[in-house]
Amino acid sequence: MSEDEAAEPVKIPLDALDDATLQRVAEEIVTRDGTDYGAVEKTLSEKVERLLRELRTGRAALWFDPETETMSAEPEG
Repeated sequence: MSEDEAAEPVKIPLDALDDATLQRVAEEIVTRDGTDYGAVEKTLSEKVERLLRELRTGRAALWFDPETETMSAEPEG
């Protein structure tokens, strides 16, 4: 791939990650600067559980960005 070609993000299937890794990824995502959860502050545990629930129900998906070497969760559909 040349420098001019941007690597596309890759969708990560949940079953590709063991439970401990998925937990750490979710924690990292919800604790990033700039993440907004509305007027009511939630605990880390609540934020992680919400994200995991959205991932497991298919309302969100995990993506890996090769350029930044980071993972994110994005709404599906």
